[in-house]
Parts: sequence; C-alpha cells; structure tokens
Amino acid sequence: MSSRIIKAILPVKSDVVFRLFFADERDMGDLTRFLKAFLLLSDDDYDEIEIADPHLLRDYDGDKLAIIDVKLRTKSKKTIHIEIQLRVTPELKERVIYYSSKLITEQMGSGDNYDTIKKVISIIITEETLIADSPEYHHRFVMFDQKSNVEFSDLLEIHTLELSKLPIDTDGTELYDWARFINAETEEELTMIAERNPQFQPTVVRLRELSADEKARDLYERREKARRDHNMFVRGAKQEGIIEGRNERSFEIARNLIAMNMSMWQIEKATGLTHREIEGLQLH
Repeated sequence: MSSRIIKAILPVKSDVVFRLFFADERDMGDLTRFLKAFLLLSDDDYDEIEIADPHLLRDYDGDKLAIIDVKLRTKSKKTIHIEIQLRVTPELKERVIYYSSKLITEQMGSGDNYDTIKKVISIIITEETLIADSPEYHHRFVMFDQKSNVEFSDLLEIHTLELSKLPIDTDGTELYDWARFINAETEEELTMIAERNPQFQPTVVRLRELSADEKARDLYERREKARRDHNMFVRGAKQEGIIEGRNERSFEIARNLIAMNMSMWQIEKATGLTHREIEGLQLH
C-alpha cells in the first residue's frame, strides 16, 4: 500500500504540476507564502495577485505553443515570472536575461514615459547546477556595482533556486522548506516536511488532492511523454548528424521565436522546421 501511495505523488518540480499547484486562483495562499519566502516586497503587494496566462496548459496537439510558465502581477503592477527549467542548457542564463528584459520592454506603449516601467522579477528553478561558482542554493541578482556597493536600479531582479544544492539539514528558513517541497518525490519526504514545519500540513494535503485528480495526472503524463519523445528525437538526430550546420541555425532561430511567443505557423515558416521538431524544442 505504501508503494502505491509513493507512486501517486505528482512531482511539483514538473513544470505542468508546478503551474497546476501554484497558479490556482481558487487558493492563492501557498503561492503567496512561496513568494514571501523569496522576495522582499511589502505585505500589501500580495493583496491582489493577478495570474497572467498567455496560452498555457493548452492541448499539446493544438497550434499554440504550450509554454509552461507562471506569470503574475502584484497589486503595485510588478511582474513576477517563475520558470521551472530542470535541465541547465548552455544558453539558459542568456535566455533568462533576454526574457526578463522583454517583460520590461513590453510594458512601454508608444506614448508612455520611462517612469511608468514597473519592476520585473524572474525566479528560475533548476534541478541541475546553474551557478557553478557558489555553493548556495538560492541567489538574488540585481544591477549592482560591487566596487562602490551601490545599486543602479531595482527594476530587474533575478532569483535562482538550485535544487541540486539543497543541504540535507534545514537552514531554518521558509525557503528551504519550499525547496524541499518542490523537490519531493515520495510520501515520506512530504511527511517529513509537514512534521518539521506544521504550516506545510495543508500544503501537503493540497498536493495529495492534486495527485488524485485524474485530469491533473493526465496532463502530467502527457507532458512526460512529450518530453521523452523529444529526448528520443534529439538523440536520434545527433546519431544521424542532423543537428549540424544549417539545421542547427534553424533550431537556434526557433528557440528565439519560442521565447517571443510566436505562433507555431510563424516559426515553421521562418525556420523550415516541422511541427514536431518545434514542439520538441519548446520542451528542451
């Protein structure tokens, strides 16, 4: 019986499960607590959190890219972007900077002044190591002059949470417990978190209920199947020497267009790649 329960737990570090759990407008309590563990915002900024949903969690067979992100706006109109990216790719840092910058520039209309720009915060969660020069599992990056100890601007803020660096023993922070919760894969791990921090007991109950939901499980299993199909395609392509030269340039262009939220049809036309190839890149 215990083995069956362990298999039933949906992993929160799956991007689709993360979104189903945290971006549920019916219950914003866990999302608010999670954000407060990361961010240095005023309490009233969490009073009104708007969940932005640009074509997310659609059918994977449709003609829209199923980009699994969580995008939020706070009461003061700050933008918070949360992304699960378990595999650290060589261009990940550059992509995070590009996407964060895009969230700033898209705020500007033709007649707007620069002083209307609101803060953009990106939270990137990885399973692999992203910041190789530090043993810390959480970092907060801002525009900062190290020599004079002066911040240039607070408009752009990037947080990283590296699950691979979590210490075995708690450091006593709320963020540690959230990181353990996201990284949990078994019922035993969830029970330990709830016992260590009683505030997580209703959080663990919510995850168990989500894990028992057939629609949620179907979305998760379809996501995992698409990821496996993509990995198989990439391995086969490398073995056949497909991802080289001109084709590699097409894949690079496609990745940039995906980050710009271009439609499937536009990306196919611009790159010559197939529908399946583009869907695979979007899961990479």
